[in-house]
Amino acid sequence: MNVLTPAPSSHCPDWAEALLNGFSQVLLQRSPVCGLFCLLAILISAPSSFGGALLGAVSGLLTAQRRGYPKAERQAGVYSYNGVLLGLLISYRFDDSPLSPLLIIACGGLSAMLVQGWMQRASRATCLKVYTAPFVLFSWVLLVFAEPVPNVGTAHSDMIQALPLGLGQVFLLDHPLAGVLIGIGLLIANRSAALWAALGCACGIAFALWQQETGLALLGLSGYNPALAALAFSHVRHKPWLPGVAILLAILLQPGFSGLGLATLTAPFILACWLVQASSRLMRQTIGDQRLRS
Repeated sequence: MNVLTPAPSSHCPDWAEALLNGFSQVLLQRSPVCGLFCLLAILISAPSSFGGALLGAVSGLLTAQRRGYPKAERQAGVYSYNGVLLGLLISYRFDDSPLSPLLIIACGGLSAMLVQGWMQRASRATCLKVYTAPFVLFSWVLLVFAEPVPNVGTAHSDMIQALPLGLGQVFLLDHPLAGVLIGIGLLIANRSAALWAALGCACGIAFALWQQETGLALLGLSGYNPALAALAFSHVRHKPWLPGVAILLAILLQPGFSGLGLATLTAPFILACWLVQASSRLMRQTIGDQRLRS
């Protein structure tokens, strides 16, 4: 589904639909029902981060409304999803700071402005998409000032939980029930996309196990980037190699960010998608030039 294509009619008020779409857009879907399941996943597995996620979504939406951004884009949730992720990250890493709400509001609003600027300058279908780039850029800056998180053990993780944990990690959630709820929401929104996400997640986990990185695999940390990469191209018909290549690239790129001392976040997913988009555009141009010569 195109993220700006109107979703099937719902009985939600406009503001509620826009907010819920902001949560589903983290999974590159436009589906209020999917967004509701994502919201429930946060509420159940990380209630202390629930307010931050909502505040981030609202600040992005209100910024877009105040600055007069197109209503169709606001309703699709494209100005809210980076705010959702930033709200989750700030709530998790800066929970003790009284400035956290102000930080979430500022980052949510700035991310909406960055998305709009990107979309204005890259309006053609062949241009690179913004994805979660604002979330990653702002998070890299914020994490410089955050206290290190102690290493988390894998005693309570196993292979059965690894797949739902991988889906949950898309929202920075480390509870298997969160992944199950997110998976259900994806299935309702788009069964094909849900299958591709599960395949991408499973491939990332399998690769980590092959590399003997058991901790990353069992906690789902190796699965969420390939899952997102698969989702980005799951809508492309008759070209199943595109999500396949995106999955492979996301898996191979992931260790590089750790090696650079950067938080991985969703950076491998973004870079993998950009490489696939740029390669596809280059191939189309090459084929077109060859046809013109002949």
